[in-house]
Amino acid sequence: MDVFTKKKRSEIMSRIKSKETAIERLVFSELRKRNVYFQKHYRRAPGNPDLALPMKKIAIFIDGDFWHGYKFKVRKESLPKKYWQGKIETNIKRDKRNRSKLRREGWKVLRVWEHELQRSKEKTLRKVAEFLKQKNS
Repeated sequence: MDVFTKKKRSEIMSRIKSKETAIERLVFSELRKRNVYFQKHYRRAPGNPDLALPMKKIAIFIDGDFWHGYKFKVRKESLPKKYWQGKIETNIKRDKRNRSKLRREGWKVLRVWEHELQRSKEKTLRKVAEFLKQKNS
């Protein structure tokens, strides 16, 4: 059960950024420094990838651990059931559906987790840059 009213929860959630998050800004900035071209928040592809190269059909999602359910099975029991479990389960299902749809349409998809950037920023940024440099298959 949520401790807030529906109206208050809506107000709180509306203040949480879904674009231009700290981890996204970090990746965007580092890739620009490396002269890597990309489009941000590409709306013409399913799921609006955070980074995209539409001509090569390459998409990258930069996902926060909590919001996108990293280790959700482990964390699930410590979350309030009614609101958070449902919210994150819905996010996980939506993410899988969008990645599947992109792959069916011929896109190459990479998912970058928040903890990967925090643990090994340079290694993760190299992985992203290399993924973006792929040639069409």
